[in-house]
Amino acid sequence: MRLGIIGFPGAGKGTVFGALTKTGADVQNKRENQITNIKVPDHRVERLSEMYSPKKTTFARVEYFMPGSADKGPEQNREKKIWNQVRDCDALIHVIRNFKAYGMEDPVPGKELLSLKQELILEDLVVVEKRLERVALDKKRGKLINPKELALLKDCLKHLENEIPLRNFPEIAQAGILRGYAFLSAKPLLVLFNNEDDDDHLPDIQTQVQAKAENYMVLRGQLEQELAQMEDEEVDEFLKEFNVKGSAMDRVIKNSYELLGLISFFTVGSDEVRAWTIQKDTVAVDAAETIHSDIKKGFIRAEVLAYDDLIASGSSKAARQKGKTRLEGKSYLVQDGDIINFRFNV
Repeated sequence: MRLGIIGFPGAGKGTVFGALTKTGADVQNKRENQITNIKVPDHRVERLSEMYSPKKTTFARVEYFMPGSADKGPEQNREKKIWNQVRDCDALIHVIRNFKAYGMEDPVPGKELLSLKQELILEDLVVVEKRLERVALDKKRGKLINPKELALLKDCLKHLENEIPLRNFPEIAQAGILRGYAFLSAKPLLVLFNNEDDDDHLPDIQTQVQAKAENYMVLRGQLEQELAQMEDEEVDEFLKEFNVKGSAMDRVIKNSYELLGLISFFTVGSDEVRAWTIQKDTVAVDAAETIHSDIKKGFIRAEVLAYDDLIASGSSKAARQKGKTRLEGKSYLVQDGDIINFRFNV
């Protein structure tokens, strides 16, 4: 999972990046792209590792990407470069300033949220208009046009001209035929309000209509940057004093998983205990491909044991004796926390 961090200058993106990645210090060179790959905290992986004592334990991973300021060239070109760099991200984290700062006007988070949404919509509108112009030209030259793609592009044009983000329309946002366009307004959006140290409330943005595939949350960037620099024994006391429910990294990852509709299943054994990330409602045969394409090709059955059933039973042997382990076919919908052993033959 790759998450792109965006926002206007002064929003505190560097501070937030430091808090999310537990690097602590604010980003010093804001002209350079910042990329950090971190493990997804999951107590289930830790518990399974204790039970199976594998040679290797592998957590799911998430990558945070924050494009640099790209300060060379005209402002319009700089912005376009930044937007293009986050097009391959699975979702966007929009950092909004909700704190007072010396030399800056008081924050207006609702206005800032609307402004950035409009910029993303405008970027997508340019892409759609250029593509439709090209399609019209190809049509005159007698080239074959995909009618489904053309119809979806016309729908995109209509919605974008009405200033509605494409994430509001799942049939567009999830259309495989449009994936290559990497529309910015189609990406799931986590709106992260960067609040004052003593403010843990969402700002009043009642004039904003929350779109589909869009979540809001608060992060006190400066405060949680300090948390990222503390020793483990200091953290609990800090969390209680400021009513912070878990680290910024944990909360953002959890929110991102919910936003993207992601779940985890596990494979276990003496060699490795590993977490695998898939979309909710993924069938067993497609989940097998997450591990290796050969497993999907030679899929026979999935031997499934729910994590909670394993823990309640005490061991995989006891769970099997209680009838908690079952065999499932290709069309089985994998559930969050399933422990799966795929049977295959190639």
